[in-house]
Amino acid sequence: MRVQLSTAIVAIGIFSAIGVGSAWGQDQSAQPAQQAQPAQPAQQAQPAGEKKPDWKDRAEYDLVQAIVKETDPKKKLDLLNQWKEKYPNTDFKETRLEYYVDAYKAMNDPKQMLAAVKDLSAQYPKNLTAAYWACALVVSLNSTEPADLELAQNGATVFLNAEKPASLTEEQWKQNRPTMEILAHRTLGWLDMQKKQYPEAEQELTAELKLNPADGEAAYWLGTVILDQKKPERQSDALYFFARAAAFDGQGALAADRRKQIEAYVQKAYTTFHGNDPQGFQSLLQTAKTNPFPPADFKILSEQEVADQRDQQLRSTNPSLAFWLKLKSALTDPSGSGVQYFETGMKNALIPPEGQPTLKGTVISGKPEIRPTVLVLGIEKSGVAEVTLKLDAALSGKVEPGRVIEFRGVASAFTPSPFMVTFEVEKKNITGWPEPAVHRPVHRRAAE
Repeated sequence: MRVQLSTAIVAIGIFSAIGVGSAWGQDQSAQPAQQAQPAQPAQQAQPAGEKKPDWKDRAEYDLVQAIVKETDPKKKLDLLNQWKEKYPNTDFKETRLEYYVDAYKAMNDPKQMLAAVKDLSAQYPKNLTAAYWACALVVSLNSTEPADLELAQNGATVFLNAEKPASLTEEQWKQNRPTMEILAHRTLGWLDMQKKQYPEAEQELTAELKLNPADGEAAYWLGTVILDQKKPERQSDALYFFARAAAFDGQGALAADRRKQIEAYVQKAYTTFHGNDPQGFQSLLQTAKTNPFPPADFKILSEQEVADQRDQQLRSTNPSLAFWLKLKSALTDPSGSGVQYFETGMKNALIPPEGQPTLKGTVISGKPEIRPTVLVLGIEKSGVAEVTLKLDAALSGKVEPGRVIEFRGVASAFTPSPFMVTFEVEKKNITGWPEPAVHRPVHRRAAE
């Protein structure tokens, strides 16, 4: 297994920089270490007044020089073991432990690398190299071992509370500090997610994404911890961050095949939540691709909210149709309760009640064809029969399919399949039917 870190994380190289041996001078036959001072590792700068670390002898120095120059990680590991065996009490223990971490990294041995990080962290709790790899390795290995989780927690805490090493300039510290905060918040968010502390995880991952918007994996995690809080009102936010993980394709994005899998998942979840809306889904992906966080006015309406919004709009523009659709919805309830609803709530009732707009329908047929007493109408769709009107008196003229009329009547019968509601209607409650033509008598002049 290769040591693979999220592409959103940039390694902090300065924490592994070890500058040994450069100050022995030009003469390679220099006298023992007491007579010449080699440069010290960057992380081991000593406070004023304390003894600086030094080589035990020239042989130790030469051995470390060989370690520095060795490019074969296995040979480097052998040299490190020699250094440890021959100089167990070296002044550069911290440096040596860092070299072990680096050697196992070069060998692509994450388990041994993590073990080396544990040794380094145990002996030097504030070591920044240990803090970095504790965070990066535990998360990338997806380890849930209690000791590993504690190691990562400590590493993130070290990063957040770290003070500038004496070996770094203010400018170097300023440049690298944000990367430390990114990794710390990312790690703490992942740890909280493992502990099912979802609100805390959301807080940490939000902080990380504000510092590092180009982290597709953290966006996916954020969607997960929001969803896991099981708050229906947050469904929209969860879908947004899933869409962000699927759509973002810049540096720091997830691999293309994983983005494709996430897109399929979020499309299904979006349709389940919102309803079938391909155009709306594509708009979501496009917005999430270019915006790490949802815009201030962003909201994905639930399917019920979409229906309510549509119903509200219909009530304002066509209250007659809105009333009928609500009535029809109750009659066609999937549970099969439509017949009972009709018997207990509609039968023998005046529909619509007085004071409400009359129902409007399109004539499909009538009997008899001349002076009809029965009309069949379509309301929702002009060509689909939904109601039958039984009139108390014949209408004048001939049935004209396609004519739109309005009515109010007493519901008397209902069949769910085929769907049909029958109304007893008084002729006076029909509007839109043409009045009979009035034939005036022709008066002729009397012959003169």
